Amino acid sequence: MSDMEEKLPRSLWVRLVVYVALGHVLAAFLFLLFSLGAKS
Repeated sequence: MSDMEEKLPRSLWVRLVVYVALGHVLAAFLFLLFSLGAKS
């Protein structure tokens, strides 16, 4: 893992973590919408 950290700058790692977190939040929101829509 340390050799990968040397290749990519720190700002790119931060952006990657933010994108992954926002992607999971969006997926959870869509899952909630579909699951609520299936019940009604």
